Amino acid sequence: MAAAGFRHALIVGAGSGLSASLARAFHTEGMSVALAARNVAKLEASRAAGMHVFACDASDEAQVKRLFGDVEGATGAPDVVVYNASARARGPFVDIAAADVQRAFSVTAFGAFCVAQQAARRMLPKGHGAILFTGASASVKGYAQSAPFAMAKFALRGLAQSLARELSPKGIHVAHFVIDGGIAQPGREAPSSAPDALLDPDAIAQTYLHVLRQPRSAWSWEVELRPWVEKF
Repeated sequence: MAAAGFRHALIVGAGSGLSASLARAFHTEGMSVALAARNVAKLEASRAAGMHVFACDASDEAQVKRLFGDVEGATGAPDVVVYNASARARGPFVDIAAADVQRAFSVTAFGAFCVAQQAARRMLPKGHGAILFTGASASVKGYAQSAPFAMAKFALRGLAQSLARELSPKGIHVAHFVIDGGIAQPGREAPSSAPDALLDPDAIAQTYLHVLRQPRSAWSWEVELRPWVEKF
């Protein structure tokens, strides 16, 4: 039986790292799983495992609307929606191109708004659902030469907090996950001298499941995760 009665999951901004771990975890729980990404070529392993794959640029409202219609037709309206998409622009503040800043904000924050709005419109009539946002260290700490990412991730956190206050009393569990550290993935493994330097994506996925299983009398709106060796 799926966690807390959830049946259909949609992961937006999917790839081979955390999203793949979340997809496997949700699938193991008995949920149908749909994954969306601009580049679906990287999702072939998920497709082969029986999951549904869709192309979507989350920063384009029309594509997001079409995505939800396609997912609804294929598996049913998603009652768990995870927003993982993000983009960043790095470099000295005086040199960063405005177009790159706009892109980072459009993908990381505006895309989250578009996806959450479509999700909420489907969940509210049923009084049941969960919208989960993947944050980062930059959600709470603005680093040098990373102003666009901090701007966008701070905005994502603000969206999550606002939605939690608005939607939680209506049965929609909204949660924001501060992933405070690097995540291990294919081609990026922790060195043997520091095996715990990176977060294990499968371990992160278990925390997402734990949040989904929380009784509504004790919901979390935000969870911070970091390796035990990470400074904060």
